[in-house]
Amino acid sequence: MKILVVYDSYFGNTKKIAQCIAETLFDGNDVRLCRAGEVGPGDLTGVGLLVVGSPTRAFSPVVSIKHFLRSMDARQLKGVKIAAFDTRIALDSIRSKVLRKLVGTLGYAAEPVSRKLIRKGGEAAADPAGFFVTDSEGPLKQGEIQRAAEWAEGIRNSV
Repeated sequence: MKILVVYDSYFGNTKKIAQCIAETLFDGNDVRLCRAGEVGPGDLTGVGLLVVGSPTRAFSPVVSIKHFLRSMDARQLKGVKIAAFDTRIALDSIRSKVLRKLVGTLGYAAEPVSRKLIRKGGEAAADPAGFFVTDSEGPLKQGEIQRAAEWAEGIRNSV
């Protein structure tokens, strides 16, 4: 199966998760890992699974991921399995009550990315996933790479 993993990363944390996911999905598949700015809608031709990952910035995906999603034609992902992930700070580790309330209300990046991919015709292969960093610049919390591999393994087994 042809698989495309698209991500962007500010501090390298989302890149590490994307690399782990691509390596886990590789098992006999044709897997391509690309930063969002390096891929266009034409690169989706023949893709059976599209995985998109973004850091969470201001409660949403980064601009490059939003641009990638907007660049797709309506229904371009018809018949394509999709999955979305983000990197985020855990709600329980946010000290500010106001910020914790905002995050609890406005959420993280993976959910809107998944909804957009589904609106473009994609079929969810997994629930959106969030992988935790210790601070806005990271590093990833202990065990998150393993959790990403397990999430990707679940996707690989379902498609």
